[in-house]
Amino acid sequence: MSGDQASAVFLAVETGGTKILGRLASATGEVLDEARWTTTTPKAACDVIVAFARGAAPAGSVLTGVGLAAFGPLVLDPGDPDCGRLLATTKPGWTHSNLRRELHARLGAPVRVDTDVNAAALAELKLGAGQGVPSLAYLTVGTGIGGGLATSAGVLQGAMHPEVGHLRLVRRPDDQLASVCRFHDDCAEGLAAGPALAARLSGEPMALRPEVQALTADYLAQLAVSLVLTWSPHRLVLGGGVGAAPGMLAAVRAAFGSALGGYGVGPAARESAFIVAPRLANAGLEGAMLMATTTRV
Repeated sequence: MSGDQASAVFLAVETGGTKILGRLASATGEVLDEARWTTTTPKAACDVIVAFARGAAPAGSVLTGVGLAAFGPLVLDPGDPDCGRLLATTKPGWTHSNLRRELHARLGAPVRVDTDVNAAALAELKLGAGQGVPSLAYLTVGTGIGGGLATSAGVLQGAMHPEVGHLRLVRRPDDQLASVCRFHDDCAEGLAAGPALAARLSGEPMALRPEVQALTADYLAQLAVSLVLTWSPHRLVLGGGVGAAPGMLAAVRAAFGSALGGYGVGPAARESAFIVAPRLANAGLEGAMLMATTTRV
């Protein structure tokens, strides 16, 4: 390893609606330090990240790359001067902020940005549940719903990034809950994300409301089928707080076959291990580190 390589350090950052995670690592992958902060304002976030990067870096080291896995919606076109800018978001004070640009200006290192779910998909494909398969879809179900597709060629990006949480579902006729999405009456996020689940449970544990689990699993299975029909991944990871709820993975797997309706989708989606749980504890942060180590000026 050359001297320049030996002195290189890399910064990974994952921003979320409630928390921000940071990690500094050496060129050999050794974790030098990690931190967690509460999400407040863009300026406060930038300040603590910059202080962390400078304070944790060994003497004589050079920050060589930064990976930023961010909540969206985001401008992701690297050729756009506004790359990294947040579009209209429900997080107060963050609309039109650009943490990528500010970190680059203050740290002087190249910053590669992507959505947190794309970063998680990339990490699970290379380091986690997707090892050994050519493509992986990551579906996270928590306060909101997001999805990303990673292949050996990279992650799926178009004019923007996928917003699969707002795909429309077939609402059950007996489902009278008002959608929690202010944009759509029957999208996946409005019917099956954490706030919708909380409204359905009304404070009761899901173990006492099996019909709520079955309904939520049906909606998530519908969404999984939509991803299969559009992306055709070799594996689908179900993550997030709702996805990790006891019994939810098994319930979604059980509902998936019925949601397919017998349509031919090839052997991969019919494997018993097609829909799986994440293997990585912090897939978004792991993905950010993969991005950091592959940045280019």
